[in-house]
Amino acid sequence: MICKVCKEEKPIISKILEVCLDCLRNFPEKTKPFIEKAHQESRKPFKLPPFPPSAEKGIKCKICGNECKIPENHFGFCGLRKNIKGRLIGPTYKKAKVSWYLDPLPTNCVADWVCPAGTGCGYPEFAYKPGAEYGYYNLAVFFHACSLDCLFCQNWHFRDLTLRPETKSIEDFLNALTPKVACICYFGGDPSPQLPFAIKASEEALKNKKNKILRICWETNGLMNKNMLKKVIELSLISGGCIKFDLKAWNENLHIALTGVSNKKILENFAFVSQYIKMRPKVPLLIASTLLIPGYIDEKEINELSKFIANLNPEIPYRLLAFYPHFYMRDLPLTSKDLAYRCYEIAKKNGLKRVSIGNIHLLH
Repeated sequence: MICKVCKEEKPIISKILEVCLDCLRNFPEKTKPFIEKAHQESRKPFKLPPFPPSAEKGIKCKICGNECKIPENHFGFCGLRKNIKGRLIGPTYKKAKVSWYLDPLPTNCVADWVCPAGTGCGYPEFAYKPGAEYGYYNLAVFFHACSLDCLFCQNWHFRDLTLRPETKSIEDFLNALTPKVACICYFGGDPSPQLPFAIKASEEALKNKKNKILRICWETNGLMNKNMLKKVIELSLISGGCIKFDLKAWNENLHIALTGVSNKKILENFAFVSQYIKMRPKVPLLIASTLLIPGYIDEKEINELSKFIANLNPEIPYRLLAFYPHFYMRDLPLTSKDLAYRCYEIAKKNGLKRVSIGNIHLLH
């Protein structure tokens, strides 16, 4: 396909973006119209704003890192809160647009190769067994909204649920916990737009656990409000849980192209969490992953991301994930074995001590 900016034929360019990786890195202003068009197209079917609103007279939402300034009669970027007559109307800490299910342990979690559920690390304080926790469950809590707009989203169907009125209460959540639940994992979508509910629900669950093991874990894009992130860290630290950041890209314009939002606050939040690792070194608190998107996330991105992670703490586990075509990037191929293992070697060379390749069955 020919790039619409440099006019050169490149081996892998997604039709939704129409521009190549080199131009996204080197010519932010020239690629901006194509990025805007892509996110307008991806959001239009769900009637969601293409980018976080920043209306001068809008009401500021402080729930996630986007801090949308929402104009009258409009929704914020996540689609959860609307400015109605000068008030933000939407889910609070009491209710959320969310669903959950019991997932047998050890589960197919991005962190399973280093967490207590998969390895028994932290036994007996934070794990029921010295190995994998067979016979126990993870309560997988899926939030029906997100603070990003990933063009390759694997769970894009949640957008159909974002604007529906159905919600669940903290009481509903607590009733879903059984004696065999060893961990709660918040994911989605993303927990970041509904953190007040997740934090309150976690606090209540830990109060009721009666000295049993109940880890609080998060799979997130990391775009959290800093004050709420402190509470997220506290809940995971005391319970033996982990916080897994999905670091989408290093280059800021590439990140905007792929997700609709800058990665500055995400990287700042990741660095912030890394400061707490020393408080519980035996069970990983912070874990990183990156999806190896053909044509867009290459060796250069992994080189910069892995150097960033290693400079914070070389013990942070880093998982490279194989890509499967989805959503608006269905026209891209699977991740190649060559790319995955080159990126693996780069991350190791940059000093990271724990690097893994996930979804190996998808490599070709």
